[in-house]
Amino acid sequence: MIRLLDVPGGRAAEPLLVGKLLRTPLAVSPAQEIVYRGELRYDYRTLRQRIGRLASGLARLGVAEGTTVAVMDWDSHRYLEAYFAVPMMGAVLMTVNLRLSAAQIRETLDHAQAEVLLVHADFLELAMRLRGTLPRLRHIVVLEPAAGVDPAGVAGEYEALLARETADFPFPEFDENAVATTFYTTGTTGSPKAVCFSHRQLVLHTLGVLGALASPQFGQSVRHGDVYMPLTPMFHVHAWGLPYVATLLGLKQVYPGRYDADRILALRRREQVTYSHCVPTILQMLLSAPSAANTDFSGWKITVGGSAMSTALARQALDRGIDVFAAYGMSETCPFLLANRLLQRSGSGSGDDRPADDEVGNDEVATRCLTGLPLPLVDLRIVDEQMNDVPHDGRTVGELVVRAPWLTAGYVGDPAASAQLWADGYLHTRDIASIDPAGYVQIRDRAKDMIKSGGEWISSLQLEELIARHPGVAEVAVIAVQDQRWGERPLAVIVPRSGAGGPPTLDDITAHLETHVAAGTIPRYALPDRIELVDALPRTSVGKLDKKALRAQYR
Repeated sequence: MIRLLDVPGGRAAEPLLVGKLLRTPLAVSPAQEIVYRGELRYDYRTLRQRIGRLASGLARLGVAEGTTVAVMDWDSHRYLEAYFAVPMMGAVLMTVNLRLSAAQIRETLDHAQAEVLLVHADFLELAMRLRGTLPRLRHIVVLEPAAGVDPAGVAGEYEALLARETADFPFPEFDENAVATTFYTTGTTGSPKAVCFSHRQLVLHTLGVLGALASPQFGQSVRHGDVYMPLTPMFHVHAWGLPYVATLLGLKQVYPGRYDADRILALRRREQVTYSHCVPTILQMLLSAPSAANTDFSGWKITVGGSAMSTALARQALDRGIDVFAAYGMSETCPFLLANRLLQRSGSGSGDDRPADDEVGNDEVATRCLTGLPLPLVDLRIVDEQMNDVPHDGRTVGELVVRAPWLTAGYVGDPAASAQLWADGYLHTRDIASIDPAGYVQIRDRAKDMIKSGGEWISSLQLEELIARHPGVAEVAVIAVQDQRWGERPLAVIVPRSGAGGPPTLDDITAHLETHVAAGTIPRYALPDRIELVDALPRTSVGKLDKKALRAQYR
């Protein structure tokens, strides 16, 4: 094997560093806009200057290579600046999960050894309260002042810090395998676990996502000319990595701050947003917002991930003109692994110019809800308990295991969990899935959410999908409850849809599911014995259904 360094006169390969993602947009799209809440806007030249000023200010506070800088903010231009400035210094960016408990936030800040905290005024009181319990935390910078907030005891205010610093920070070159970011997974069990990602991983993930989302023939894409607005919190695995993709493409970017459905819809209309991404809960919130009735949703492409998107929700979005499609990943995978795209279209038209009033067929709706096709460079397998590949028939299920250049190496400080995560040389997702001959993957359930009744397996996700099609159901979660005779039985916890002629009864749900039993979609033993009606379903910190809480409640 000949290495580049062994070639006479050769030069080592240029390291893949996060800062290199700025080269192309600064060269070809320097005047493109970045917008915050419709109240502030500047171009990519200014973005680069502010990145330099932030780095200079952080250096004055003692930040150097290896220092952890934590951020507590809503989705903003400041977060985007930190996405670049902190890693480009060789420091580590920690994105604090705002929805964790105060005790968990303290635990994660302490575990990450954060020395500087950039904090929105909304969280300043909490930060000051925790400060005395965090011996390594040396400085707090307030990101956005608020009336009545006393900034005493902090290192200063963000804009004032930038104003007095130079934009010409000497960003160094260093090893591309240096840690760039760290994030704490939440899931539904145990304490948050730390995952981290290197510069090389972030750059390769950006290129992999771009390769997947820029290639579709029939929409479901992110391309030059799009206007980007994230609706996945920027604290959650780099907002799925899409801000890096949007920046590399030189897109206009719109950051909404704290999520409010009507403000988001107003921003979408005013700034002509064409691409976003979110969990199903946020999509449902937008479609149900007071201003949604008078909103034109057409031309909006939305990637839905985090949890399964039901065909009922997809149909609702498509009927409003949203080009909606599923994707899949985990905190441990940076996060994208799969993204959906149509290999053919239903209806009389084809391509992006298909008439808007063409009815989308049921087969296409179902395809859009499939988990998706692998990203470039993803080695994906569905395996049995002996790590043997299952047939690619779209029916046989097994565990989804993966390899890709951007997956976390393990959980920081937890070698046992890391070894379990990477058993047999593949990252174990613990998701049960199938794969069809065309390569489409469908997540059937989390391993821990499968219901074993009388020795037979029942998919909670499949039951949720079918129950969600009932007109009286707004949301549903299916969990296993103990049963003396059968071991476990499915329980459907339902949020009724308002104005649907009254809440559904067990008889209503049973009659609705009987048609699917008759069609052979589900076996009769999968029919729930009871349902529970609730006002809302519990969620994890990133908007997923919290089935652990439901199982505890109905134990």
